Amino acid sequence: MLELPPLSLYVHIPWCVRKCPYCDFNSHQNTGVIPEQDYIEALIKDLNNDLPWVQNRKLHSIFFGGGTPSLFSANAIETVINEAQRCIGFQDNIEITLEANPGTSEQQKFSDFRAAGVNRLSIGVQSFDDNQLKALGRIHDGQQARRALDMAQSAGFERLNIDLMHGLPDQTTGQALADLDTAIDSGITHISWYQLTIEPNTEFFSRPPTLPVEDQLADIQQAGQTRLQEANFDQYEVSAFAMQGAVCAHNINYWQFGDYLGIGAGAHGKITSADKDQVIRTSKTRQPNHFMASASPMASKPIAANQLPLEFMMNGLRLRSGVSADFFPKRTGLSAQTISHQIKKLQSQGLLKNEESIYCTSDLGYRFLNSVLQGFS
Repeated sequence: MLELPPLSLYVHIPWCVRKCPYCDFNSHQNTGVIPEQDYIEALIKDLNNDLPWVQNRKLHSIFFGGGTPSLFSANAIETVINEAQRCIGFQDNIEITLEANPGTSEQQKFSDFRAAGVNRLSIGVQSFDDNQLKALGRIHDGQQARRALDMAQSAGFERLNIDLMHGLPDQTTGQALADLDTAIDSGITHISWYQLTIEPNTEFFSRPPTLPVEDQLADIQQAGQTRLQEANFDQYEVSAFAMQGAVCAHNINYWQFGDYLGIGAGAHGKITSADKDQVIRTSKTRQPNHFMASASPMASKPIAANQLPLEFMMNGLRLRSGVSADFFPKRTGLSAQTISHQIKKLQSQGLLKNEESIYCTSDLGYRFLNSVLQGFS
């Protein structure tokens, strides 16, 4: 029997100053004046259209992603937060994250974002190395990135994430570790550290840079994980490292197969419909102009029952500590017997731990997570 899990809200703001050559997100380079007021009005309308999915829950977390949400004014962000609180309501200690660019104009807004209700910043640094930043098409340099971290902390942000990439063009292990050392020394408590991948429909896909070879990538990964562990950063998810008490509540809800409304151009959501006994994926019109002009921008589709085990495990097994076995029947509506054969087989292969209360990979299984997931496809 399906039970309603925690509910989060994802807000997509699609504009950025310049499209990065590796980016395959729904982001659009700003070529003029951003229609901030029109877009905020469309977001409010979109949120209110989604209210039937709330089903008497309060919000667990909010995440403003993009694009570059920090291009918007603090007043605009506050308007969305206030409307979400008015029409849905907040759980105690709600986490509200906003993605920000280290560019100077965004830095000046940090205090205003804090006053608007944002209590967690995620700053897209990617690297502190000027040459690498240039190769990645970023609009900031290393000094601006370091200054942004100082200003965010001065603005009162105790919950602060840095996005860092590794496996960058011609990057050495030493260079990757230097980026991590700078992040660690800054005093932040959460680092998202992930490998650069070349995705279709990006500039790098049509003009691929020279990336480190596989053995070098493995060396960087191992050395970086060791460095982070030595600095008391726990790898709680595939690419997320946090000090004690600093994990991202919003992302944890994703990985535990919780629910989230997705509002904004190209936003995706995942909703449990207890009445219909379905788990539903939602998506919104991608083009900002179409989204703002649309009376009903949402498409929805139930996840087929035979796809639910893989969908659940693709999320839950990303967590290093695994996911509660009780969540499977409660959040998919399927009996645990549905996957008992696959679980036992993976346990016998040493890829899953032999525990009844959680589904959790072994160290070997975590290294070869894609192979584990194939067992549920």
